[in-house]
Amino acid sequence: MPIPVNNPALYNPFVDLLALMSGHCKTLKVAGRSFACKTVAYAHGDKGRVNFAVAVDDPSDDNHVVSFSGENGKRADDNSYELPIDRMLLNSKDRPKVDGLPVPAEQTSTGTCRQTGNFAAKQVSDVTCSATDSEGRRYELLFVSDGTPVNVRRIRQSAPSIQDPFK
Repeated sequence: MPIPVNNPALYNPFVDLLALMSGHCKTLKVAGRSFACKTVAYAHGDKGRVNFAVAVDDPSDDNHVVSFSGENGKRADDNSYELPIDRMLLNSKDRPKVDGLPVPAEQTSTGTCRQTGNFAAKQVSDVTCSATDSEGRRYELLFVSDGTPVNVRRIRQSAPSIQDPFK
């Protein structure tokens, strides 16, 4: 059942840094259903919002993407990053489109994503996420890298939003 658009005018698609990670999902659960994934990407928005976007391997829906979304991520050290999750972004072939692209439904959520590795070194070993939305649906991700260097693309310059005690 599709979730309605909360407010498409607030949707901010301006990504300034994109990191594509190669590997596989040992676990991907969306509202209790298990899926495989095609890829996982870290997307940093120019206003500081971060998404761990998961392209779901769903034979019935080529546009199925689930994103763990939050702000104020922190690095505990050079090799770990933690992002508090405050919403899930749910995209599918049934979503309304703006400029030809589906607009995800936003679901208020609580949870955390943890990344082991470092984009500057182009190495990430894993990403784990767990969140529960306001309707009680659970989302889980355990992504494990295959060791291929992360493909990092800086799309435009912006102010850093990571709280980094090591700078």
